[in-house]
Amino acid sequence: VCCVYPDSQCRDLVKALADYHKVTQDWILCGDGAADLIFGLAFALKPKKALLLAPSFLEYEQALKAVDCDIDLFYLKEENGYRLDVEELCKTLERANATYNTTAVGCSDQQKSTSEANNGYDILFLCNPNNPTGQVIRPALLDEIGERCGKMGIRLVVDECFQSFLDQPDRHTMKGKLEKDPMLFLLRAFTKFYAMAGIRLGYGLCADTQLLEQMAQCGQPWGVSSLAQAAGIAALQETAYADAVRALIADQRPKMAAGLRALGLYVIDGQANYLLFKAPADFGEALRQHGAVVRSCANYPGLDAAWYRTAVRTAAENDQLLQIMGEVLA
Repeated sequence: VCCVYPDSQCRDLVKALADYHKVTQDWILCGDGAADLIFGLAFALKPKKALLLAPSFLEYEQALKAVDCDIDLFYLKEENGYRLDVEELCKTLERANATYNTTAVGCSDQQKSTSEANNGYDILFLCNPNNPTGQVIRPALLDEIGERCGKMGIRLVVDECFQSFLDQPDRHTMKGKLEKDPMLFLLRAFTKFYAMAGIRLGYGLCADTQLLEQMAQCGQPWGVSSLAQAAGIAALQETAYADAVRALIADQRPKMAAGLRALGLYVIDGQANYLLFKAPADFGEALRQHGAVVRSCANYPGLDAAWYRTAVRTAAENDQLLQIMGEVLA
């Protein structure tokens, strides 16, 4: 399989994904990981203005900056557990995208000037569950955001890469909204759930087939290797593995959170396969000297050097990390 060029259209993988998600094949575009699709989306759309949550996945901002997009940040609040205030988000979108009917009788020069100068958002990225907080936007609230974005002509991109770790992933996905909302774009990846980070395989779901064609033209001809395509097809058949991973995370996440709190650390109640927590200064470096590494979140907008993210792994691995943490904090 590695001695010939890969299928540039990933036809076998696309068919497998279409059967898996019960969508039409021309709604699917595969890429070299989710980040490849994020950059492809930015280059295909070239949005003028975007709204991003802070903190959230860093590659959204990197891709948008590559096309000189003006970026605003919607800061999540620590006192709210970094949960998204959906009503305030929608108000922010509506304020930026407010327009005036400048042809109406009695429309003032000031209103016309405001309308012409208005620079509303073209695109909104949401990560659900969010990275690095692990917080989930409830389905009804996510639907509300989608409806409002549709009315305002805002492209809504929902990153569902960590959704497979949720207890009821099918309840949270927006793929059922794709047919009625061509402005909706969903990001998925094999990277996290199937432990294929080194293989690099992601895909997008969208009913706007013209956009997918534009994205394909922005990428390299053989962006997804034969090995990645074969691995993706095989992974979709591993239903027993998927059930086992979800059961493991559901069992270990609350135990890990409780262990971190027992050490005196402040923990955000995330629902993915990682936990965001706050620790004393230089905690990460002290851990490293003891042979353990956790993800510093100091480079995330909205977080400082006190915040870290740790994966939720097997019971033995979690216990080992908590023991080392205890020794460092002592």
